[in-house]
Amino acid sequence: MSTGAHPHFSRAQHGAALVIGLVLLLILTLLAVTGMNTATTELVMAGNEQYRRAASLAASTGIEVAIADIGGVPTIPGVAPTVATAVPTGNVTIDTYTTATRYIGEESGLPQSSVDKFVGLHFEIDSTGLSARNARDRQVQGVFVVAGAAGSGGGGVGQIGSGLGALGE
Repeated sequence: MSTGAHPHFSRAQHGAALVIGLVLLLILTLLAVTGMNTATTELVMAGNEQYRRAASLAASTGIEVAIADIGGVPTIPGVAPTVATAVPTGNVTIDTYTTATRYIGEESGLPQSSVDKFVGLHFEIDSTGLSARNARDRQVQGVFVVAGAAGSGGGGVGQIGSGLGALGE
């Protein structure tokens, strides 16, 4: 009394292979979509890291430029910081930095120096670098400059190169 090729299967089991195949296809689709989302997220994260590094480099550039221009910062305590903003332009991105350089104070009696011939000038440079996607990096750098003391006569103290100029210039 056989009605088909597989007499022991009931009618309810004829669509089971289709349902199992659709469930497996759904699982594979979910895995593929999850993999694409993960790859996209990692790509964005890598881009953000590049922009963060660009902001850090811009802040470092601001520090270097401020150190090169430290001779133009007034050496009067309490004076507002000397602010400089630079905007390097380029075709791909625009990275900027802003620096604020302020004079902190003077130190006399430097170790191993001629008495009253030299003083130490303390400066603080605060540099903020900006890059694309609002990437921002802030760096603070202290600078110590040894300079000829005011009123030291200056007769026996020589200078190599252009230097920073006289105290207070």
